[in-house]
Amino acid sequence: MPVVDVKNLEGKKVGTVDLADGVFAVRVNPYLLHETSRWYLNSQRAGTHKTKGRSEVQGSGRKLWRQKGTGRARIGSIRSPLWRKGGTVHGPQPRSYAYRLPRKVFLGALRSALSSKLAEEKLIVVDAWQLESHKTKAFREALDKLGSESPTILLVETGENHNLELASRNLDGVKLSLSHDLQPYDLLRHDRLMLSKDAAERLSAALGPKDGSQPMAAAKESAKPAPAAEKPEAKKTAKPHAAKAAPKVKKAKKPAAAKSPKGKGKGKE
Repeated sequence: MPVVDVKNLEGKKVGTVDLADGVFAVRVNPYLLHETSRWYLNSQRAGTHKTKGRSEVQGSGRKLWRQKGTGRARIGSIRSPLWRKGGTVHGPQPRSYAYRLPRKVFLGALRSALSSKLAEEKLIVVDAWQLESHKTKAFREALDKLGSESPTILLVETGENHNLELASRNLDGVKLSLSHDLQPYDLLRHDRLMLSKDAAERLSAALGPKDGSQPMAAAKESAKPAPAAEKPEAKKTAKPHAAKAAPKVKKAKKPAAAKSPKGKGKGKE
């Protein structure tokens, strides 16, 4: 279980915090990070693009000249897509680019992003974001004391913090996010991650394995049916032979009748 130092706003160590292995020490999966970032960026698109079709552009619907006899190509309307300033065929229409992402993919990407920050030593745990003022200058000095020299920083808090919100919103490259709204894309986009101690503990509890649950591999092994116990072989008892049937008595054949010779004695008196 990884152990991380906890610092105060003065940059001094005030304790340690244990982070869950299943959240901050998992194997990084680039595929999940890519799919989640693509899903997040698509959901941020406005989708307000629009082109005018043949029935929407300006122009008369009168037939310009007769169908036959002029020698020119036939034409029905000046708003035809073949003409300049005519309608657009199959142009983009307003739509939503959002789609559903499986929850397991999102959670796996979040664990991978948090684990990569810890492995690269770009994660800092702060005791609490207790700011005396909402002034940006004082907050910038506190960030410098924490040793954040990176241009982009992601701050994570558990609840509403008015002074922290006002002090951080004017800093270029600094973004504040709540623990329950944390996005893997924001973790990848910002170089440094700063968590409050409560946020780190809440993420470990929310994203870690539940009590009594088993890892995926162990669960699959336990799901296999146990081999059936071998039954003791029953002793074979000799079955009593049935009494031998009495030999069948062959019936005596009837004596064959004497056959009279054919054609003899016929016609004689």
